[in-house]
Amino acid sequence: MIEFSRTRDIPFNRIRLSESNVREIDVEQGLDELTRDIDRREDLVMGLNVHAVLDEAGAETGDFETPAGGRRYRAIARLVAAGRFAADGLVPCLVKKANAKTSAVDDSYAENVIRLALHPLDQFKAFKRMVDGGMSKEEVADAYRTTPRYIAQRLRLARVAQSLLDAYARSEMTLAMLEAFTVNTDHARQEQVWEAIQRSHNRQPWNIRDLLTETTVPTDDKRAQFVGVEAYEQAGGVMLRDLFSDEDEGWLENPALLDRLVSDKLKGIADEVAAEGWKWIEVDTDLPYGHDRGLRVLTGTFPDLSEEERATREALREEYERLEAQHADYDELPDDIDARLGEIEAALSTFENRPAIYDAAEIARAGVFISIDRAGELVVARGYARPEDEAPVTVDGEEDAGDGESDAEGGAVAAQASVQRAVITIGGEPVDAEEDEDDSIKPLPERLVIELTAHRTLALHEALANNPHVAMTALLHRLVMQRYHYSAPTGCMEISVRQQRFGVQGADLGDTPSAKAIDERFDAWQADVPSDEGALWDWIAALDDASRMALLAHCVSYGVNALYERPNPHSGSGVSQFGLDRRLSGADRIARATGFDMVVDAGWRPTVDNYLGRVTKPRILEAVREGAGERAAQLISHLKKGDIAKEAERLLAETGWLPEPLRMVEHDEPATSGEGDEALPAFLADDDELSDEEDEGLRAIAAE
Repeated sequence: MIEFSRTRDIPFNRIRLSESNVREIDVEQGLDELTRDIDRREDLVMGLNVHAVLDEAGAETGDFETPAGGRRYRAIARLVAAGRFAADGLVPCLVKKANAKTSAVDDSYAENVIRLALHPLDQFKAFKRMVDGGMSKEEVADAYRTTPRYIAQRLRLARVAQSLLDAYARSEMTLAMLEAFTVNTDHARQEQVWEAIQRSHNRQPWNIRDLLTETTVPTDDKRAQFVGVEAYEQAGGVMLRDLFSDEDEGWLENPALLDRLVSDKLKGIADEVAAEGWKWIEVDTDLPYGHDRGLRVLTGTFPDLSEEERATREALREEYERLEAQHADYDELPDDIDARLGEIEAALSTFENRPAIYDAAEIARAGVFISIDRAGELVVARGYARPEDEAPVTVDGEEDAGDGESDAEGGAVAAQASVQRAVITIGGEPVDAEEDEDDSIKPLPERLVIELTAHRTLALHEALANNPHVAMTALLHRLVMQRYHYSAPTGCMEISVRQQRFGVQGADLGDTPSAKAIDERFDAWQADVPSDEGALWDWIAALDDASRMALLAHCVSYGVNALYERPNPHSGSGVSQFGLDRRLSGADRIARATGFDMVVDAGWRPTVDNYLGRVTKPRILEAVREGAGERAAQLISHLKKGDIAKEAERLLAETGWLPEPLRMVEHDEPATSGEGDEALPAFLADDDELSDEEDEGLRAIAAE
């Protein structure tokens, strides 16, 4: 039977290093860390392995040598020298038994070689247990001579989904891949991406990060640069951060909040510019190529610098040249010098980029473009006149003014410039539309059209998925057009099949019956579809015809794209007007073939949020007139926009009325009388002649 050696507490001054210790190279390496760790915990994690020193007669002398534990011995010696441990302090030791079968050299070699390094996953979990036990990240980092950032990284790794940690423990993924999964803390999303990349040839960490952040906005996006991450977080925005990136990459998880912050900031800037008297201001984060084509650029003047300003500019230039000359031989400028040069450059730029001064009469008929560049810097381009805003001219080319009237007219225009309110549009949507006194019917805001067509696209997915016959027709139509007519895929069917992402959508899109039905059908098929490619083929081949057609319809339906987007005739990117027309007519074709109805099948109703609160008052009245009748429109026409929108929502709820983007081209317009009047509430549908008192009462009710 094996009998182990016994432990004994031995005074440190009775122990010495053994010549049998095999570690002779770099014996001081890492000794600072070990000494500090023993000092921190005021204890040893492992005692010394010692042999008793015998006299000539073979009896113990009371002294001991340590062949295994030399680094610990040297660390204790340092603590003795520092006064942290008594020279005769007791040290726990394992005293080698007299009849040991191995030599001191054997013991020393075994202790240094027969050991297993800690698995990284165990390290992650250990740090987590320390922090959970009450230690701060800083305390853990200080204890193990590392940085708080390193500890934070390991803690983030320990919080990845357990299924991924298990896969890492089985060596099914690399540490770099596991690090990539930490950018998104959603365990369900982590597991979805892991399942997806296991079937993919691309398992690179960058691809994992892209998949986990595909619905977010990176911090280097110009919108994020323009608003600033700090302002985004102060507004309640959530950040995803990559702790393992040297560049400290991050992603903004709430694009809608970011877009609102960008819009609000641009709106504030537009209001300041509007105070200058411009007729119109067009604001967009991405002004389309050729947006200023056909516009006349105003010629402005720049005021001369004052003597004081000239002196300041020259002083700054001299300082800049002096600092550059003094540090010409530096490979890298000192931080304070580099910062000062940046300050001087910024100050000089204010002299070079002073705003131009325009004639007041020109300002009154011209406008401004406001945008942000790729770096997130504000771009304000003043002085663009549209052809329709130009002053009228006579036959001989002179302006239509004379006999002293020119000055009067110019003065009137200049006076108008000081009081007129600029028409501000952000992303093609007018601002403060509710205060517009114009009764004309203006085009729908572009963003609203995109949101409405997103509703229609999703509803068409659902309609096509429930009609395998039409899905097969759509598929064959696309393939035959491509094979026999060499037609590029510019219609509404994109048979890749690539699911359309709704970058712009209303807040209610995910709650629509179409969205819920599509999700339920997707989950139902997902439960049956094999993940292996070969098994998938066999499974499809074994399906009955009805199931095959249903699956075909389900998959083909994702290829429908009925979204409106702004045509861009001046660039190869985006869609042309011809392509957009084909797309929307194709959507109408599918809607007619499936018998699809946005009201009955998709459950769409006009509300304050999805339409009525987003358009002008004349548009609301037009909708009520078409859907509920002329009398209903007249009864609410005197209300303010907020009230009229709420009342219109109630009046149109069961009428089946749809805005233009949701109608088919040949869709019959709702009646403006007769049937329309039947949809009115009882108190509005009375055919009897109303007395003045009754009419006033109804107006009061409608205003509530």
